[in-house]
Amino acid sequence: MTKHVRQLDRVIIRFAGDSGDGMQLTGDRFTAETASFGNDLSTWPNFPAEIRAPAGTLPGVSSFQLHFADHDIVTPGDAPNVLVAMNPAALKVNLGDLPRGADLIINTDEFTSRNLTKVGYTANPLDDDSLDAYHVHAVALTSLTVGALAGLDVSKKDAERAKNMFALGLLSWLYHRPTEATVAFLERKFAAKPAIMKANITAFQAGWNYGETTEDFSVSYEIKPAALPGGLYRNITGNTALSYGLIAAGVRSGLPLFLGSYPITPASDILHELSKHKRFGIRTFQAEDEIAAAGAALGASFGGSLGITTTSGPGIALKGETIGLAVATELPLLVINVQRAGPSTGLPTKAEQADLLQAMYGRNGEAPVPVIAPCSPSDCFGAALEAARIAVTYRTPVMLLSDGYLANGSEPWLLPDVDSLPVIDPRFAPAPAPADGEGEGGGAFRPFHRDPETLARPWAIPGTPGLEHRIGGLEKADGTGNISYDADNHDLMVRLRQAKIDGITAGIDPLRVDDPSGSARVLVLGWGSTYGAITAAVRRVRAAGGRIAQTHLRHLNPFPANTAEILRSYDKVIVPEINLGQLALLLRGRYLVDVISYNRVRGLPFKSEELAGVIQDVIDSD
Repeated sequence: MTKHVRQLDRVIIRFAGDSGDGMQLTGDRFTAETASFGNDLSTWPNFPAEIRAPAGTLPGVSSFQLHFADHDIVTPGDAPNVLVAMNPAALKVNLGDLPRGADLIINTDEFTSRNLTKVGYTANPLDDDSLDAYHVHAVALTSLTVGALAGLDVSKKDAERAKNMFALGLLSWLYHRPTEATVAFLERKFAAKPAIMKANITAFQAGWNYGETTEDFSVSYEIKPAALPGGLYRNITGNTALSYGLIAAGVRSGLPLFLGSYPITPASDILHELSKHKRFGIRTFQAEDEIAAAGAALGASFGGSLGITTTSGPGIALKGETIGLAVATELPLLVINVQRAGPSTGLPTKAEQADLLQAMYGRNGEAPVPVIAPCSPSDCFGAALEAARIAVTYRTPVMLLSDGYLANGSEPWLLPDVDSLPVIDPRFAPAPAPADGEGEGGGAFRPFHRDPETLARPWAIPGTPGLEHRIGGLEKADGTGNISYDADNHDLMVRLRQAKIDGITAGIDPLRVDDPSGSARVLVLGWGSTYGAITAAVRRVRAAGGRIAQTHLRHLNPFPANTAEILRSYDKVIVPEINLGQLALLLRGRYLVDVISYNRVRGLPFKSEELAGVIQDVIDSD
């Protein structure tokens, strides 16, 4: 039959199935081919907290959503145009997100009475009218895969497991995705298991051929490459970008990197990635617990390395005392919190922005710490570099707040010119020159004598003659670093440490506002991973004729110097957050501006349509 090709400007596809169905791998491969084709893209992997939830159950559903287009996009999309449902559980969990008229590809082999009952279906939705609002493609993915692999030297179980590759082949045909790189990937992945390799490649090719020959799919779709700025791109996740930013910080500072980490979702990938790059002077240490990880990283900083510790919110709680020690000793330390939904264990694989107040105040005593937050997966690279610059320049621990949505999501990243990256100068304290004729230092080393511009103290490498000094958590005398219980000295040191953090404002870019009309009276201000949803929502409102301004904070402590001026330039300021209003609380307390707080805490990112409605309501009420 003749197959027609229809041009689209964008599409949103969601693969959904059981945790063991390989949906993340399927999504990753489809994304890789889409990136190589040149589309702009954004992804959202969404998987259960259980390592292996009971097969076929609602809690065990894993999904991967990909939004790709021939133009600039900033989110994985609100709702899929295409849902691939590998079993009844995947259908039931995801059907509510599917708009009317969407394509629904269903693996009919899994819609058995047992599987339907397991998730609460009293009747087979394929046999009633409950799916009439969608374009349903009932495909026996499992049996078609097994049939395609007949005669190969694989078990029936291994043949059935290749059904995700059949689905990938079908979708690759449907959306004109390249196939060569996936075949090469499978050859590498299963090089030690030739039979499994051949089975997966055969299933992938069979899926493509099925799309080409079946009458069920009479139309395929083409999305042209996006017109992106020239340069070399690669698809990158937030955790990988963050890892590369840390490597770049080590190279640009000339410092060896030391990562002290304890595995925790969703931060563990940073440990995995950095462990691959020892040639850059990186040492990774998987500690026995979060406390040991932080202590080792701070010890490395004392010894002249750039100390890093990575975790999620529960781990930050355990690292609190060591972060306070880094504040007291005034040593550079990068503390990376890939936030997840809490409290306590909470929802380990879901995202949240609820650790901002913990980052600001989650230590005993007056222990100020700079806080910065990336806004997209690729921005994690620059945020890591900026965190390292501040830590080294100002001799302070720095908290970087990513989250699970950024960590696992991906987008195209324009590789930067390495020579354009900032140089980070550690400026170690030099050994004192010997006094004339004496062969000894010309004066006692003052470990808390401060740089007049940054208020940073000297960074003295242990073992350097003439730089002997006390170190520890007890309060220090100004200048000498000797232990001091003097009340006035303590007041002075507390204020000096705070002034040092406040002074970082001079070295950061001012807040910039996007206001094309120049006459907007309402501003949307966000931070962290809400950037994509806010930007997409603002575009919707502007397309409908609304006048709206937008700005986004990277530096949360201290705030940029012009923050107060911007907040007071608008009649109303909306602050969307995936928490109960933590940034809003800080802005109200600091600037006495009654911002409008909009909050959802579902472990899920905002939908741009939802935010657009909120923004329009505020504009209309102005």
